[in-house]
Amino acid sequence: MTLLLTAPVAAPALAAGAYAAFGWRRGTAWLGAAAAVALLAAAVALAVHAVDAPRTGLGGLLRADALTAFMLIVIGAVAVPATLAAPGYLAAERTAARDARRYGVLTQGFVAAMALAVLAASLGVLWVAIEATTILTAFLVGHRRTRNATEAAWKYVVICSAGIALALLGIVLLHFAARHAQVPSSGSLDWTQLTAHAGRLDAGVTRIAVALLILGFGAKAGLAPLHAWLPDAHGQAPAPVSALMSGVLLSVAFYAVLRIKVIADAALGAGPARTLLLTVGLASLAVAAALLLAQRDYKRMLAYSSIEHMGLLAVGAAIGTRLAVMAVLLHVLGHGLAKSVAFLASGHIGRIAGGSRIDAVRGLAARAPLVAGGFGAAVLALLGFPPFGPFASELGIFRAGFAAGLGWAVAIALVLLLVVMGALAARTGRMLLGAPPDAPGAAALPVRLPRADAAALVLGLVGCAAIGIGLGPLRTLLDHAATVLGAH
Repeated sequence: MTLLLTAPVAAPALAAGAYAAFGWRRGTAWLGAAAAVALLAAAVALAVHAVDAPRTGLGGLLRADALTAFMLIVIGAVAVPATLAAPGYLAAERTAARDARRYGVLTQGFVAAMALAVLAASLGVLWVAIEATTILTAFLVGHRRTRNATEAAWKYVVICSAGIALALLGIVLLHFAARHAQVPSSGSLDWTQLTAHAGRLDAGVTRIAVALLILGFGAKAGLAPLHAWLPDAHGQAPAPVSALMSGVLLSVAFYAVLRIKVIADAALGAGPARTLLLTVGLASLAVAAALLLAQRDYKRMLAYSSIEHMGLLAVGAAIGTRLAVMAVLLHVLGHGLAKSVAFLASGHIGRIAGGSRIDAVRGLAARAPLVAGGFGAAVLALLGFPPFGPFASELGIFRAGFAAGLGWAVAIALVLLLVVMGALAARTGRMLLGAPPDAPGAAALPVRLPRADAAALVLGLVGCAAIGIGLGPLRTLLDHAATVLGAH
């Protein structure tokens, strides 16, 4: 079991070591994709073994339950297309060998850190892993070393570090409350121990700690008010890195918020965490809707869409019923797959159009049918159209909200989502349709994609559609994960 628990971290870590030792060569270029497949396979195996009871390893430092296994599946499912497209991206960008090596080491270290975050049994280890993702991705955001990329990387580091500092202060306060509640020092930051002794935690200290932790980890999840790093970072990062950051990093940070909510509900009742999550969730939806109306850059447009979806997750988590929690987890997977395809396609669009301005992209469907199809289908999925996964998950969140007596919050969210839908649909339509700007009235020569890049787009969309059509074995895993999160 220890081997199975360490495999999701060890596979990308070994790939990172191989890149560091041998560089980015023909023999190592596909190691990242192989490591992602190994991570996904280990996640599926853990889902089978840990669905009924948690499994621990490495002296209790690592623990896997149904929620952990599901999040590992999300990481693996998004990492596969993102790493599959990386060799083609680096080749098209004519990346120097030294920079390609650094890219390989950092991306695999990034994936390993995310896997460690969801496997951590302790809140302290989780904090360290999420802080590690900040350090690693800061260098990836500044990969191009341009002025804008460097500025975006610094903005990302400053804002996310401020959020992580808030989370650290929350951890210190929660540890203080746990020690005064006679929780053993070995378990004062352990999820299960904190939940089991939550009734004895000092209410005042715990309330402050929970607020700091939700706001701190919420900053890394792209939730308002500490969301400003996200559009700049995604606008400058390489497309496969943006796919990983938006598709799964935000969700890993939100995973921490979900774990904190379990402790908060047990210690304080459902009210405080629900109020805070509803506030930041609706604020995030409002920010995304307002800024999308005036957006002129398609990569930043996708970034604001991520803020919108994280806000929707916060609203669903605030509702807290079994249906809502299962829908939230399903939305994590559906959004991750759709957003990874959208960002991977945006990398190809940038090379075709020579920039990321929306008004510079016209007639994409005629010039690059596969890229246009992938981008358009991904946007439709993000807008909640069937048969894609986000349609089912959003419907579940809305149904649960009305049933839980939070119809007012759901109504506000629906109005804001309609604004987002109109803005995204109008801008995407202008990009895909019409004649290419360099050949008015006629279609330009089609652009062909490398097979691996095409496969990455197709795999992401097929996976997103598959979970929208039928959950299959995922239904049992989602049901057990909802139980882990205390949903009834």
